[in-house]
Amino acid sequence: MKQINIQINRVTKRYPIIIGPNIISNFVKISQKYNLKFDRYLLVIDKNVPKKMVNKLNSKILKKKITYYFDASEKNKDQKNVNIILDILLNNNFSRSDCLIAIGGGITGDISAFAASLFKRGLNFINIPTTLLSQVDSSIGGKTGINTKHGKNLIGSFYQPRIVISDTNFLNTLPQREIICGYAEILKHSIISNKNLYKYLDKNIDKILNLQSPFIEKSIFESCKIKKMIVEKDEMEIGLRKTLNFGHTFAHAFEATLKYSKKLNHGEAVILGMNTALKFSLKKKFLNKSNYNSIIKHMNNSRLPNKLSKYFAIKDIKKILEYMSNDKKNNSSMINLILLKKIGLTIINKQFSKSSLNLFLKNELSN
Repeated sequence: MKQINIQINRVTKRYPIIIGPNIISNFVKISQKYNLKFDRYLLVIDKNVPKKMVNKLNSKILKKKITYYFDASEKNKDQKNVNIILDILLNNNFSRSDCLIAIGGGITGDISAFAASLFKRGLNFINIPTTLLSQVDSSIGGKTGINTKHGKNLIGSFYQPRIVISDTNFLNTLPQREIICGYAEILKHSIISNKNLYKYLDKNIDKILNLQSPFIEKSIFESCKIKKMIVEKDEMEIGLRKTLNFGHTFAHAFEATLKYSKKLNHGEAVILGMNTALKFSLKKKFLNKSNYNSIIKHMNNSRLPNKLSKYFAIKDIKKILEYMSNDKKNNSSMINLILLKKIGLTIINKQFSKSSLNLFLKNELSN
């Protein structure tokens, strides 16, 4: 599979996303092609990234660099760890003409981009996502964010990178659980925007989950194209970009209720969130039974987690609803949900009371 490029065009930033195998070995050539010349680098690296892959990049960056290994977890995605990165930059007298590179999954990318957006009101930022989930989701679109006791991603900024380098060789180092989590985001993009991609995924699911070429690269590319299109039309999430939150209001509340436990990682929470949103869409008669059955069958065949009662009991509903109420998409006492009308078409800005969602979740957890 050859290297493939996507160009993001925004009012605030224009930057490429490069996708393909072993492309970090070409870091110097890529830097020269896109005029990414910096005096110094801070590398913020997820501790879970294999040293062999990190060394490939390290050997290519010949100029002055500092390396900081970050213990990536939802619990560490907070202001305290942002301050650690800022202190490194300040103590070493970095300037705005220098660069921060994030190497890791979505958590590492989010916290690094947020720190870059704060440092001297904007430091050059390069994102090298190493998980399937981050390659198709958090690395695209410029959203940054950290967690607080009040909920997930409630403090953040919009800050675009100079370039995103998605080396698919990183995926070979991931456990199957992480591949499935990333696949959930690809599936989400197809469900909300592209029925043809959904059909492709349905036909080739086993090959994609086994990281076979060219199926995995095509899935990543098509998924990124969908997010690119949406972000370019609505960078600040005023309207269309809200569709990307399909399943996420439930998902973020599930994560927070479990206090970001390893029992349920972000990708798995999104899968459960989509599953719950699909059931709610069906219940409210927005989604027909045929589309619903097709997606649920696909999820089951993909071995995606689908049973809410495995993680929660009725006693957890109050806490789940509290976190859903705190979601940043809400602007009243009602809870705003993104629902599905049919494969390829969502419904945004639908608001529901806590009482109606309470009844719905009770029924779900009673079955």
